[in-house]
Amino acid sequence: MLAGEPAPTGPARRGAKPPVFPVTAIDDPAPPEALAEPAAARADEMDADTVNRELSIARTAIGWWQRQGWIDGDPTIGIGRRPAPPDRAKPLAENQIAAPWRLDVALREKTFWKMLHESAARTDEVLCLTVEDLYPQDKRGRITAKGGATEWIHWQSGTAQLLPRLTARRTLGRLFLTDRTAPAGTPTLDVCPEAGRARLSCRRAEEIFEENTRLPADPLASPEDIEDLDGWA
Repeated sequence: MLAGEPAPTGPARRGAKPPVFPVTAIDDPAPPEALAEPAAARADEMDADTVNRELSIARTAIGWWQRQGWIDGDPTIGIGRRPAPPDRAKPLAENQIAAPWRLDVALREKTFWKMLHESAARTDEVLCLTVEDLYPQDKRGRITAKGGATEWIHWQSGTAQLLPRLTARRTLGRLFLTDRTAPAGTPTLDVCPEAGRARLSCRRAEEIFEENTRLPADPLASPEDIEDLDGWA
């Protein structure tokens, strides 16, 4: 946006290369005014969490550049954080919880959903699990909680039966991987050295769950209307 170009959205964000922009140009009088309009447009098309995260990243970078003595100004002054909408997602009822287990989905999804349900762990904690973190004989796994503390999650027989099939012969790397080879530039810690694939992201995991639960969430709907339906969060 500082370079006067629209920020990419959707799949175009992955692997996008930013334009070259001289940091010292931030001190010109124009950037603060020029940034306000595209920032407002960005806020209208993206969710509040994404906009606030990008604003926080920009301000952190600007603060570092100021400490180096490269710039004095801050073009983000006057751009406020967007209020996040209230979380209206409700826990699934007991009769709804059985629906995902009946879906014809990949082994990765079956294992991921079952582990979340049985362990009550947070999504990002489970997605950061590595094969080395698993102690299948004890039905538990080692996670890094907020603050860097090491904690344990425990699962039951449902997860225990699926895990050996998911890991197959892998002995290293993230437990839940994408379907494709990791693109160039993916952080090394998020790439399985054996499979060459990256860690499944929270965003993609949420999309997959929502897409697959549209019909269970609307049992009276027709399969032909699936694109217009909303699945579970």
